[in-house]
Amino acid sequence: MDRIRIIGGEPLKGTIPISGAKNAALPLMIASLLTRETLTLKNIPRLADVSLLGRILGNHAVDVTAVGKKMGQSTTEGQTFKLKAGEIVDTTAPYEMVSRMRASFWVLAPLLARCGEAKVSLPGGCAIGTRRVDLHLTTLESLGVSIELEGGYVIAKALKGLTGARVTLTKVSVGATHNALMAAVLARGETLIENAAREPEVADLANCLNKMGAKIEGIGSSILQVQGVDRLHGAEHTVIPDRIETGTYAMAAAMTNGDVVLEGARADLLQEVLQTLRSTGLEIEERPSGLRVAWNGGALNPVSVETRPFPGFSTDLQSACCSHVHGKRPLQSAGDYFRQSLHAYSGADKARGPHRAPGRYRLRHRGERTARRASHGQRSSCLSLAYHRWTCRRR
Repeated sequence: MDRIRIIGGEPLKGTIPISGAKNAALPLMIASLLTRETLTLKNIPRLADVSLLGRILGNHAVDVTAVGKKMGQSTTEGQTFKLKAGEIVDTTAPYEMVSRMRASFWVLAPLLARCGEAKVSLPGGCAIGTRRVDLHLTTLESLGVSIELEGGYVIAKALKGLTGARVTLTKVSVGATHNALMAAVLARGETLIENAAREPEVADLANCLNKMGAKIEGIGSSILQVQGVDRLHGAEHTVIPDRIETGTYAMAAAMTNGDVVLEGARADLLQEVLQTLRSTGLEIEERPSGLRVAWNGGALNPVSVETRPFPGFSTDLQSACCSHVHGKRPLQSAGDYFRQSLHAYSGADKARGPHRAPGRYRLRHRGERTARRASHGQRSSCLSLAYHRWTCRRR
C-alpha cells in the first residue's frame, strides 16, 4: 500500500470492535517455546508482525496453526492460534528474521530455559530511537547464564540450567520483564524481579504462564515473585484488547464530534488516558460490552499530559492526544521516548530553545495559533509529536 486517501469532515458514529493487543500477543506466542504441549491463544490480531513471528517460531520447529475462518466471521475479528513446540530442533534465531522485529529477540529466554542454550541475533525493527538490550542480558546473567557477543549475535548458555535469583531492573522495561519472567518460570528455586514493568501486556503474559503451570505472584505490581517449576503444560488463553487502539479510536471520535462504541475495550487498561479524555470534555461510558465515547457538544478543554510507564499516560498515545486537543493552554509532554520523534516535526528546531524546559517539551506557538483558528470552526493543522501532521475539520 503506497498511500491511504481519507475524505473527512464527517462525525464517526457506530460500533468498532477492538483487536487483540499486538504487544500482548507476541510474547504469548513466544511463551509456547516453554512447553511441549499445545498452547491455544484466542483473539490474536491479524497483523504482519504476527505472521512474521509465526515464521520465526517455525524456524524453531514450533507448529503454528491458525484455526480456520468460521462462516460469517469478519476479517476484523481475532484469530485463534494453536502453537506446539514438541521438539526444538534449532536454537538459533537468524539475523534476517530477528532484525525485522524487535520483539522476536524475546525468544532468547525460553530457548535458554527449555534447551540450555541459544544464539539470537541482536534485534531491529524499532524506529523509536536507541533501545539497547543490555538490561535483558544482565537479567539473564543474574540467573546463571553465560553470554558472549559475536558477529551481531548473542550467544547464551546455561547448560546446567537456570537458577533463581534476585533480579533488580535498573529501569522499567517491558521487554526485559518479559524475558525475566519466561526465564524464571523454569529456573531452580525462587526468583524475585524488582522494578518490573506493570504494563497490562506483562500481566497478561504472567496470567497465561500461570495457566500453563507457572507460579507467579505479585502480578500487576512492580515486584514479581516466581517459584520455578520443572515443566509447563498446555493451556488456553485469550489475548487482552489493545489499549492503544482503544485510545486512538476514542480520540478520533473526539476530533470528529463523533459517538462510537468500542466493543471489547476495557477501561482498566488505560485509566489515566480515559481520565485525561474526560478532562477535555469527552463523555466516556463504561458498558458490559466495552466503552462508549461521545463528543459533549461543546469545545474541547485544553489539558497537560506527561507520559510515564503504566499506569501513567502511554507514550504511544501522545501524538494522537496532541492532534485531538484544541486549546489555548499548551499541551505538555515529557519523557525521552519522543526526543527523536520531535525532529520529524517541521518546526522542531523552533520548538526547542525558549519553549523547552528540562525533561519536558512545551509546544506553544503553533498550538495556540491552531487553537484560535479551530475555535472559529475553520480548517486547522493539528500538531502531531510523532511523524505526521494531521489535517482535521471541525464543524
